[in-house]
Amino acid sequence: MNSILQEVTERIVERSKESRKAYLKKVEAARVKGPHREVLSCGNLAHGYAACAKNDKNILKQFNKSNIGIITSYNDMLSAHQPYEYYPQILKDAIAETGSVAQVAGGVPAMCDGVTQGQPGMDLSLLSRDVIALSSCVGLSHNMFDGALMLGICDKIVPGLVMSALAFGHLPFVFVPAGPMPTGISNSEKTRVRMLHAEGKVGREALLESESASYHSPGTCTFYGTANSNQLVVEMMGLHLPGSSFVETDSVLRTALTKAAAKQVTRITDLGTEYTPIAKIVDEKAVVNGIVSLLATGGSTNHTMHLVAMARSAGIIVNWTDFADLSNGTPLLTRIYPNGSADINQFHDAGGMAVLFRELLSADLLHNDVHTICGQGLDKYTKTPSLDDGELVWSESVTKSKDKTIIATAKLPFKPNGGLQVLQGNLGRSVMKTSSLPKGDVSFTAPAKVFESQHDLEKAFQNKELEGDFVAVVRFQGPKAIGMPELHKLTPPLAILQDRGQNVALVTDGRMSGASGKVPAAIHMTPEAIDGGLLAKVKEGDLILVDSINGKVELLVDEKELATRENAMPGLVDQERIGMGREFFGALRSNLSGAEEGACSLFTLDGVS
Repeated sequence: MNSILQEVTERIVERSKESRKAYLKKVEAARVKGPHREVLSCGNLAHGYAACAKNDKNILKQFNKSNIGIITSYNDMLSAHQPYEYYPQILKDAIAETGSVAQVAGGVPAMCDGVTQGQPGMDLSLLSRDVIALSSCVGLSHNMFDGALMLGICDKIVPGLVMSALAFGHLPFVFVPAGPMPTGISNSEKTRVRMLHAEGKVGREALLESESASYHSPGTCTFYGTANSNQLVVEMMGLHLPGSSFVETDSVLRTALTKAAAKQVTRITDLGTEYTPIAKIVDEKAVVNGIVSLLATGGSTNHTMHLVAMARSAGIIVNWTDFADLSNGTPLLTRIYPNGSADINQFHDAGGMAVLFRELLSADLLHNDVHTICGQGLDKYTKTPSLDDGELVWSESVTKSKDKTIIATAKLPFKPNGGLQVLQGNLGRSVMKTSSLPKGDVSFTAPAKVFESQHDLEKAFQNKELEGDFVAVVRFQGPKAIGMPELHKLTPPLAILQDRGQNVALVTDGRMSGASGKVPAAIHMTPEAIDGGLLAKVKEGDLILVDSINGKVELLVDEKELATRENAMPGLVDQERIGMGREFFGALRSNLSGAEEGACSLFTLDGVS
């Protein structure tokens, strides 16, 4: 076993000893031998199956078959989730073939960050993760179910679903992906048009035509942002069927995998012989495997919060130092946009998940003594699904990368580390994604230009006010301030200035998109400005050191001078808490923890729910 992997895992186990013990005690107390509906009164049960067909009622009365809950995040505005419209019936039919029953337990909201980027609704994006977890818990709370199928793909949806599933840790859960859309225009072409539009060289019509050629059909967007990072991490943690994450939406193989997922959950309920509750799958080793896979592929920085929150839902406490240390020991094995030109379909065609599992296992960079929805160990995940005369099979048809410009080997990686760095200093702690930086690590000192919104920086760029080297400080964007929206509009102008030869960097208590990374950005700064962070004392022209080589971010102002400064008062926060439903989220927003604790409102900081 890789020594760094082992060391980090051991300290997570030690750090989580009491919280994990409390979690497992809670799980065991919730376990019921036999079907869960057996504890319901006759009136409860009659309500629970009143709408079922006669045959399903007869099965549910007998108490010897499982009832599977379906939590769906379907809506037909979100392209990745539109295919879920027909999944409940497909899943019900497949489960009926096993003699069991399935019911839709509930639906959860699923917002599209692609639609809300730069809009007021984005302020609800991170908050929606906790709402999704709560909504899912409401659906599962009827105690009618012996297991569940979770239908979700995108940004906050999967983390929220995982968190709620772990709240019902005594039940088995299978996560059911729907696959990516076909490849549209290249990511490089999409980026080129965006940059031209930011410079005013092409109009809205050309930009819309380009964007529509990229995001063009049902299915997950094909860049490697948070949505596809979710799928990769969840499969690496053993919650998907092997190789199912990136099979295209509109394919016969996708339908076969969906049916197989439905049947698999019935095998691992407490009524069967392979009882595998999710609490048994998501342990400290599985969490480390998820982090390693994220780092090995240059995945979304949003998971420096989501994986933390997911782990804490299972009583497991991880922090950014764990991420950074694992990054130092994990080679970068993939080049998928934004840290390469390939999209997720090309990654899949090059060997995809099976090859990634093989490479990481060969380098002893994964714990193989883990449980999955398919049994113990990860060997099954090194195989590729296909159809043989209509039958779903897994084989060793792909054992090595078909395109080493997209998937490298562990012996000859693209970079020796995973490209995620923790920066800390008097400003606090933050993370930086270095895997996508054109020149790798950076270290420079420059004067601060201070903003309170991405829109203000965009205006300054349009007015040609961003001359010379500088560090953009965009503050009052954190969880407690306005819900920590992704600051998508910062990337094009800063990238243009960087391409012109200026040294630019970003320091913010906000988030950047899972598809960002070209500009050096110390993001998720904690403590945030509104919560006593030193960011609130930064003034225009103050020198700031941004140093990813040595992991430093420092405000170079004398301590005596800082002691005399008052914290700046946020000028825009109040107005950004009103409208588009944002006023209803005040209580949730004010209870969010810091970014390093998962930016979550659902548990205490010791990790116990």
